[in-house]
Amino acid sequence: MTDAADEALTEAGVLARIRPGRAITGMSAVLLPFTSDGEIDWDATVAHIGRTADAGLTPAVNMDTGYVQLLADAQKTEVLDRTHDVAGSGFVAGAYVADRPGDAFDLDGYLAVCEAVALRGGTPVIFPSYGLNSLDDHGWVDALAAIGARVDRFIGFELGAMFVPYGRIPSLAAYEAMMGIESCIGAKHSSLSRRLEWDRLTVRDRVRPEFRVFTGNDLAIDMVMYGSDYLLGLSTFAPEAFALRDRMWANEDPRFHELNDLLQYLGHFTFRAPVPGYRHDAAMCFELRGWSSSSNTPSGAPQRPGSDRAVLADIVERIDAWTSQARAGGAT
Repeated sequence: MTDAADEALTEAGVLARIRPGRAITGMSAVLLPFTSDGEIDWDATVAHIGRTADAGLTPAVNMDTGYVQLLADAQKTEVLDRTHDVAGSGFVAGAYVADRPGDAFDLDGYLAVCEAVALRGGTPVIFPSYGLNSLDDHGWVDALAAIGARVDRFIGFELGAMFVPYGRIPSLAAYEAMMGIESCIGAKHSSLSRRLEWDRLTVRDRVRPEFRVFTGNDLAIDMVMYGSDYLLGLSTFAPEAFALRDRMWANEDPRFHELNDLLQYLGHFTFRAPVPGYRHDAAMCFELRGWSSSSNTPSGAPQRPGSDRAVLADIVERIDAWTSQARAGGAT
C-alpha cells in the first residue's frame, strides 16, 4: 500500500472520508423465491422486483442472491425477461458463465451473457468464474478490457472466496487498471473488508471520481457514509427500509444511524458463516412477511436451522415498527 493510502486510513483519515448529505445509489440483489414444490415462484419474484424498484432501489437479478449458479439457462433468461417487463431498463444482472476448475477464460461465453442482459436494457455485472479468476492481475484486467471493448457499459465484480469457491479479490493496482476501462462504470466489492474498500475509495477519488464503488459488505453497510454506493444481498430482506435509510443520509437526518444499526443487526445475523446460508434466511424472511408462500430454496443451497425463524421474526418486527414510527414522525 502507498504512503498516501496508509495516511488515509488513520483514524483521522477515515473520519475525513465521511460524506454527509450525499445521495446514495442503491442496488439490491433480488432473492429468487421457490414454491413448496421446488419450482420458481414467479409471482413472488415479479412482485419483489416491483417492490424493489418502487422503493427506489435498482433491482439486481441473476446474482448470488438469485441462485444464478444453480439455475438453468432458460430460467436465467426468463428472469431477465420478467425483470424487463417490470423494471424496463432500470436493472442490472449478473453475467455468469458456468465453468470448472482448470477451465480457460471464456470470452465468448461472457459476451453472449452480456448481450442477453443488454438486449433487455439492463447493465451486466461481470460475475467471477474459475476461468476469469485463474488469470493473474494483468490477465484479469485484459479480460475485462476485452469484454468492455464489446459492450457499452458494465459493472465489475470482486467477490471473496467466502461467497464462492472461485472467488478472488485482485490487487489494488489491478483495481486501478480496471477503472481505466471506459465502459466499466463501477465495480461491486465483496471482500467483507472495510480496509480494502477504503483503499479502493481512495484510488477512485484520485483516478476517476465518477466511478462507482458498490459495497458488497453486508457486515458493514455503513460504508455508504464514506463514499461507497451499494449492491447488497441484505437489502432484499427490507428494500423499503434501506431506501428510507438512504434518504435519511441524503437529508442529513441523524435517525439514519438508528435505522442503519437495526439493518446491520440483520446483516450480522444472516451473513454469519457459512455466508451463502443468508439466502435461506432471506427465504424464511419472505415467508414471514407474506412475500412468498414458502421458505424453500433450490437443491444445493446451504440451509439455516429452523431456530433462525424466531430471530428473523423479531428483527423484522423491530425494523418495521421503527420505520412506521419514523414515517409517522415525518420521515420521507
